[in-house]
Amino acid sequence: MQASLPPFHCSYLPAFSELLAQLECSLLISTYQAGKVIALSSNGEQICQLPRTFNSPMGLALDKNLLAVATKEEIVLLANSAELAQTYPTKPGCYDGIFVPRGILYTGQLAVHDLAWVNGSLVGVNTSFSCISKFDHTFSFTPVWKPAFISELQHEDRCHLNGMAIEGGEVKYATALGTTDTAQGWRPGKARDGVLMDVQTNEIILGGLPMPHSPRLINGQLLLLLSATGEIVRVDPRTCRYEVITRVNGFVRGMDCCGDYLFVTTSKLRKTHTFGDLELARKELFCGITAIHLPTGSLVAQLRYDNSCEEIYDLRVLSGIRRPNLLRHDQEVHRHAVATPEATFWATPQVTHNPQPQKQTV
Repeated sequence: MQASLPPFHCSYLPAFSELLAQLECSLLISTYQAGKVIALSSNGEQICQLPRTFNSPMGLALDKNLLAVATKEEIVLLANSAELAQTYPTKPGCYDGIFVPRGILYTGQLAVHDLAWVNGSLVGVNTSFSCISKFDHTFSFTPVWKPAFISELQHEDRCHLNGMAIEGGEVKYATALGTTDTAQGWRPGKARDGVLMDVQTNEIILGGLPMPHSPRLINGQLLLLLSATGEIVRVDPRTCRYEVITRVNGFVRGMDCCGDYLFVTTSKLRKTHTFGDLELARKELFCGITAIHLPTGSLVAQLRYDNSCEEIYDLRVLSGIRRPNLLRHDQEVHRHAVATPEATFWATPQVTHNPQPQKQTV
């Protein structure tokens, strides 16, 4: 009998760990199904994973040392410190980056999908209210754009707005699974009615798409994932056409790049899931990460989860960080991490003095 596998056990060939080491980077993925944000790094031979618990995490935003994680009812803000990483109390010298919690934005249940730092502001796709929103400490959200076909903002997920791409410090493109203006109206045509929109002109660039997700502007190219067909495509906004770069055997969603290499995440589909009735769900899918050489479209390496993780939403490359750590806001250790512009400290926990009771003399 085969021994049971440890949680989040994954399979990969040496090419995957070698690629991360060659690129001197690591990866962050979010899996709302398993309730984790997972940091993956390589020592050149093996992949190391650090799963951290968050409440249904989806969108990840990264800007230099700032990280934001969209969860079910909150957005958790973290900041990386190489100095704190080097002196991490239990493993000094092990990590070259550590993301420490610095704040929480209480948004309510907005189903925030793609998330990004835009000119110093945190902006994300507010799927429940069918709009792109700015998030800060003042309101649950401030709407900044909605598709022209959405008549009003209601907590109804009218078109399943899900993705956005940033260009020149502004939101440029967005994706949705339909152009419907009624509560959950996108569901019947979800496999065929997806759209790619120009946020600045309100024009629909492409229609009839099989569940578009994760639009990204990478190396001057507009890339897009067609989740229902497992295709990674390159879009020409001038001609309103696209070409298929490659195809992988999974529900593609979540993408980032390091140099010439594109990292794309894939998910399995539960039969009881919103997307479980897709034709894709009848195929042998895998949950994991695929590395693609972008100039040639060739598949370079894959990592596949054998258990625990079946659906991934987002992925971010941590360039220049080879071994990251990530602290949750409910971990006691993060309360001892102190950083100023000039120095960092791991504060010594205060010990409460409990004197021994004195024996009474009668």
